Amino acid sequence: MIPRAVFEAPVLEVAPRLLGALLTHRTAEGDVTLRLTEVEAYSGEGEDPGSHAHRGRTARNAVMFGPAGHLYTYFTYGMHTCANVVCLPEGRAAGILLRGGEVVAGEDLAVQRRRGARHRDLARGPARLATALGITLADGGADLLDPAGDFVLELSAAPAGPVARGPRTGVSGAGGDGGRFPWRLWLDGDPTVSPYRPSVPRRRAPGEG
Repeated sequence: MIPRAVFEAPVLEVAPRLLGALLTHRTAEGDVTLRLTEVEAYSGEGEDPGSHAHRGRTARNAVMFGPAGHLYTYFTYGMHTCANVVCLPEGRAAGILLRGGEVVAGEDLAVQRRRGARHRDLARGPARLATALGITLADGGADLLDPAGDFVLELSAAPAGPVARGPRTGVSGAGGDGGRFPWRLWLDGDPTVSPYRPSVPRRRAPGEG
């Protein structure tokens, strides 16, 4: 079992440890396991303008305020779910967005969910990752460290390989400043890492929180 204290550390300490980790979601349809290859770190209240918790606690982001090691899910573009791992001690908010991964078990089910996508693209991007794993908004708050739960997280025992860092994808304003927040981390050269895209101004979709 992973001690919860591992995830009570600052996001930039936790994020590299997730690269190469295995995340399994057990569902009635079957199990899918990913090897995580790309993440983005988001700090907490008043510290990170790119974070959902920057302006304080809301009904939407309450899970980010603890306890650590839980899953924070949110809806984006009015149609996609994204998944994050909560960090820091309870009462403080931070999270790590799961941006990309390689399916290493349960590929047939992942392909069904992703409508025939090729292996490289099954979980290449945060919405695709959540779809491949079968993660929905209802999974928000799930304890990734509960051995009896629907999720199993296994950290890599050794460094996962060369780690690259850069600006976060699609983050607008000060939070997208790659000099101040080079908080997107990925396994350098891995084909399942998503391409970087800068922020594009858009209108909020109906139903998006």
